[in-house]
Amino acid sequence: MTDLPPGGGWGEAARRFFLDLDARLTDGAWRLAGLIGRGWERLADLSDRVQVYGWKRFAAELLSEGATLGALGMVVLLTAAIPAFRETTDGDWLKKSELSVVFQDRYGNEVGRRGIRHNDSVPLDDFPDHMIKAVLATEDRRFFEHYGIDVIGTLRAVMTNARAGGVVQGGSTITQQLAKNLFLTNERSIERKIKEAFLALWLETRATKAEILKAYLDRAYMGGGAFGAEAAAEYYFGKSVRDVTLAEAAMLAGLFKAPTRFAPHANLPAARARANTVLDNLVEAGFMTEGQVFGARRNPATPMDRKDEAVPNYYLDYAFDDVKRLVAQTPALTDRVLTVRTGLDLAVQRQTELAVETVLRQYGNEYGASQAAVVLMDVDGTMRAIVGGRDYGASQFNRATEAMRQPGSSFKPIVYGTALREGLITSRSIVVDRPICLGNWCPQNYGRSFSGRTTVMSALVRSINSIPVILTQQMGRGDSRIGRQKIIQTAREMGITRPLTDSAPLPIGAAEVTLMELTTAYATFASGGRSVTPHAAVEIRNSHGDVVWRADRDMPARRQVFSAPVATDMNAMLVGVVESGTGRRAQVEGVQVAGKTGTTNSYRDALFIGFSSQYAAGIWFGNDDYSETNRMTGGSLPAMTFSRVMTAAHQGLERRPVFGQPDTSRPHAPPAAGTAAPAAGLSERPQVLSRRSQAVLGRIERLMRDAWEAPLRPGPVSAVDLQPPLLR
Repeated sequence: MTDLPPGGGWGEAARRFFLDLDARLTDGAWRLAGLIGRGWERLADLSDRVQVYGWKRFAAELLSEGATLGALGMVVLLTAAIPAFRETTDGDWLKKSELSVVFQDRYGNEVGRRGIRHNDSVPLDDFPDHMIKAVLATEDRRFFEHYGIDVIGTLRAVMTNARAGGVVQGGSTITQQLAKNLFLTNERSIERKIKEAFLALWLETRATKAEILKAYLDRAYMGGGAFGAEAAAEYYFGKSVRDVTLAEAAMLAGLFKAPTRFAPHANLPAARARANTVLDNLVEAGFMTEGQVFGARRNPATPMDRKDEAVPNYYLDYAFDDVKRLVAQTPALTDRVLTVRTGLDLAVQRQTELAVETVLRQYGNEYGASQAAVVLMDVDGTMRAIVGGRDYGASQFNRATEAMRQPGSSFKPIVYGTALREGLITSRSIVVDRPICLGNWCPQNYGRSFSGRTTVMSALVRSINSIPVILTQQMGRGDSRIGRQKIIQTAREMGITRPLTDSAPLPIGAAEVTLMELTTAYATFASGGRSVTPHAAVEIRNSHGDVVWRADRDMPARRQVFSAPVATDMNAMLVGVVESGTGRRAQVEGVQVAGKTGTTNSYRDALFIGFSSQYAAGIWFGNDDYSETNRMTGGSLPAMTFSRVMTAAHQGLERRPVFGQPDTSRPHAPPAAGTAAPAAGLSERPQVLSRRSQAVLGRIERLMRDAWEAPLRPGPVSAVDLQPPLLR
């Protein structure tokens, strides 16, 4: 063997390194084994010295096993509660996803509500002392003493229920009930109770007792769609919770346990019996004496009469959807309790409903039509009236905003408008009414004949079918598909958002749209070619009365879809339809109107869509089952109803011609002596307020509200003052 060179080389160095590492590991393992052995010997010696016998050994083993099982049980319970804790990841865990909206008409009068009835604007300091005592005496007497879970209260409830042979007293604390209201459901299960207990402990670490009590008073469901004591007081007694009497407070406190069973508007005897139980609890808990509650026993609370009133439900349904969309799109709208002033004109709404019902009663059987829908909006898109069907009680489906129907010839103005915008025609251009086929489809005119050379205006006034198809082909330079894409793009810009089926019959109204979208498209013509966004909300205030959204300030900017000359030309043709074409029955005395009729195959749907200088309206008649009518056209019942609706809408308004048109309307002469007075609610309708006048009235309203509330606002209080007097 040859000797290694001096220094050994890399191979020798690596060999020596690993030999050294092996020795060190072996030595470390031997030392660790010795250390463990000596430790085990010492532990065995210690166990021998503390070993117990007899009952002491049994008790020690029992405690040991109990601790082990308890630890495992806590791990299992915590694992079951983990899904509930995911609900608390939102930083604002008091935020409610449900909206509570009070709707007003255009003049600020309340007309209805949607969402939950909820109002959390009343501070805890403003709650009457007897209201807080009634709640604590009934729901959680030791609220300020426990830490989310009341073991003593739970044992007391178990004993009380055992003596009674049923469930007469609950063991859940207010904190547990709040946890359920915020994060859980009403499911009756062990799993829900486990989650509730852990979440109660979590809440106690995140909020003060005052905050928990306030949240409970504001979030609990109390029947009648009301959430929270303030909303319940307003609904049942027509007053703020600040002003409720002891008898009323007892009735409200009794609702927390079973709001449906004890709701006073549904079961007054049960509500009064429950209120009497709450008064017993007040005395038993030592919060009040029998003498103090005697008056409330002798004079029980009487709720308000909540009979159903006629409300514009179809309009409110649309307005609520409109508000939910705005809340989702507007970061500033974080409040869940809103007051919304809409564009609703209640007098016109009622006259519109009356017009629909009157026409259906008089002519519905004759024409075989059983349903109708109406949309009336300002030319800027503000909704004035919506009728979604004949009877909201029988069907809540909104045929004005949700029903997809073929528009028939009422779609043709969009085709003509596109051709005008492309520079292909003017209203005076000459076109040839002739046979045309696209594949196997050949459109036919109403009279099964063709007129030859005619003007564009005459083609629209007479509702010729072949001309829109020919224009579509010309817009695509011989390719109808390109022409239809241009029409679809124009329809999008005019406010039709639903997908339009690209088929050969599209130019004569084969694609399905909603009545709302079609009316919005016509409002583009009425407003001089500017796009329109339909909306019900005009102004939105939060729970503190601050304006957080205004249509004139926060709506998206309107774009110019058609130039003014194109809109003028288009409106001239649509005025001609009413004055000398298929829409003559839509004429309004003293008001220049424009529009277009529409009738679908087999007379299933009949429409009239039109406008004046101030309003756009869409009318639909037909049947829910798509059955055929008795040859009903858009120029019959829809045009007649349009005339009635627009007559009502223009009462007391300045008469102006349609955009770009000369004023050809006859002067509106006052009624002669002895003639019948206008229909009730029309001539008396207030004049339209300008935006400046509305802003001034809004400021006056805020000043009056501030002046009223100023004496009632309490001064600064300490955290201790938030507790009821008897519990401080």
